[in-house]
Parts: sequence; structure tokens; C-alpha cells
Amino acid sequence: MASHRRPKQPSRTRVTVLTTAAAAAVALSSQAANAAPSEKPSKDEVKAKVDKLYEEAEQATEKYNGAKEKQDKLQKEISTLQDNVARGQEELNDLRDGLGSMASAQYRSGGIDPSLQLFLSADPDNYLDKASTLDQLSGQQVEALKKIQEKQRDLAQQRSEASEKLKDLSATRTELGKKKKQVQGKLSSAQKLLNTLTEKEKAALAAEEQRANRSSEREVLSGAGTPASGRAAAAFAAAQSKIGTPYVYGATGPSSFDCSGLTSWAYAQAGVGIPRTSQAQTGAGTRISSMGDLQVGDLVFFFSDLHHVGLYAGNGQVLHAPRTGTNVRYESMSTIGGPFMFGVRV
Repeated sequence: MASHRRPKQPSRTRVTVLTTAAAAAVALSSQAANAAPSEKPSKDEVKAKVDKLYEEAEQATEKYNGAKEKQDKLQKEISTLQDNVARGQEELNDLRDGLGSMASAQYRSGGIDPSLQLFLSADPDNYLDKASTLDQLSGQQVEALKKIQEKQRDLAQQRSEASEKLKDLSATRTELGKKKKQVQGKLSSAQKLLNTLTEKEKAALAAEEQRANRSSEREVLSGAGTPASGRAAAAFAAAQSKIGTPYVYGATGPSSFDCSGLTSWAYAQAGVGIPRTSQAQTGAGTRISSMGDLQVGDLVFFFSDLHHVGLYAGNGQVLHAPRTGTNVRYESMSTIGGPFMFGVRV
């Protein structure tokens, strides 16, 4: 006999779970169907990102330049100290030889003074402080001992100073390596972004840059101002002779430059020494706060941390080494990418 029992109904909990899961699946499939594929960044977006990376690379470059300058300075100081120590050791040996000659003369005349004999086999500091010893030596011997003592102290101080500078040099070299990696990392990231552009997009960016360069050059030629001084004129002329020279981070010329490398090189050609880094160059002369007061050849600084510097070219233009991938050129101060902070008249 057939059963008339009603089929078992699914529980409310099971229905709820299944319904929720189905709804979620429908929603996800709907989103997947409607989602637009990820779009490739536009030429302008890539340029903006690349410009930001180049700015960060230049910040790291100026820190690299500072560490490099410190390293070079320490190496020169250490070399000088080592030369001084070597000369001092020779002088000390001569003094000891002279004292030994006195001892030989005393021996030939009847024996060496016991105090002098004791000194020759030990440190004079232990005996000069004893009045009884000094009383037994001649005035000439006492003077010789004092010179030896003074020279030994000088040599000890110089050796200690050289040792500290060597430690500082080691730390500076480590810092230099880190800064170099930072610069290289930023430049590598920028190049990867540029490689995402088509040849047509790259050509368009290059054409835009060339148009801007020609426009800036016309502005300079049409509004040539008066140089701030004879040395400013000479520095500006030197920099002009390098238009078209490639930017290379850490370079100070004459075949490549970074921003502060160009300005320091240009003023060196005018017979004026200014510091190596952009931040240090802010103290190279008289500060000019207003853009309207700038004259040709003045140093001009950009960005709040002052990591970029160029030479004022007149009519709102700057002559500078912009960034990796570019050459020394004129450019409008309004398109540098960071605000003008102030100028410095050297």
C-alpha cells in the first residue's frame, strides 16, 4: 500500500542560506559582467607620475651630493693628518737621536747620567714630572726631553683625531651607498613607467617639451636683463655654453651636470667658489625674496626643501639642469614643478 506521507520540507535556515548564496552569486556575476577592464594610464597620467619620481630622485641626489662632499672632505683631512703624523714621527726620531748623542758623549767622558739612561729605555712623561730627575739633568737635556714629550703628545692627539675621522668616513660611505640606491630606485621606477607608453605617446611628450624649450628661449632673447654683477655675467655665460649638455645625477661637469653641479661649475668659471649642494648654496650670497628683484645670474631655488637650483635668465626664465633624461636648458620658472622660494645674489 502506497505511503501518503508528505515529503520532508527543507528547514528555514537551509532556505535562508541557499537564498543568500544564490543572491551573492548573482551579484558577483553581475559585477564581473559590468566591470570595465583596468584602463592603461593616459600619457598625461604617466608624465605626472614620472615627474614626481624625478623630483624624488633629485631630492635623493642632493642628499647623495652632500654625503659625497663630506666623504671627499674627510679623505683630504685624513690624508693631511696622516702626513702630519709621518712628519712628526720623523721629528720625534731626530729628537731621540739627538738625546742619544748626548748620552754617547757622556759615556765617552765618563759614563751616562743615571736619569738619562733610565729615560732612554722608557717614557719621558714618567720622569719629567719628577723634580729629583730634572735636578740631575743638564739644561740642554731637560729642554730635549720636553720637546720629545710635547711631540709625543701632539702625535697621540693627531693619531686619535685621524682614527675618529676614519670612523666617520666609514659611516659616510655607508650613507653614500644608501643615497645612491635611492636615486637609482626612483630612476628605475620612472623608466618602467615611461616604457608603458607607445612610441607615438613618447614622441608627443618629446614634442611638447621641445615647444616649451623654444618658447623659453624666445622669452630669454626678447627680455634679456642686466646681470647682477660681472661675476654673475661670467657665471651665466659659462652655463649658457653648456646648453644641451645632459643631466646626470652627481655630476659637476664639464660634460654632464646635475642642478647644483651646473651652478657650482658656472660660478667656478667666474672665479667664485660656492658650495656643492643646492641647500648649501642658499648661503652663498645675499638673499632676494621677490622675483621682481632678480637679475640675470642670480641663483634661484625651488621647492620647500630647496632641492633644486638654477640661474635666473631674465623675463621669468631659469637656465638649469632639470632632471634625468633632459639637457641643460632654459625653462619658465612657472613650469619647474615646485614653487620658487627665493634667489641669492653671489
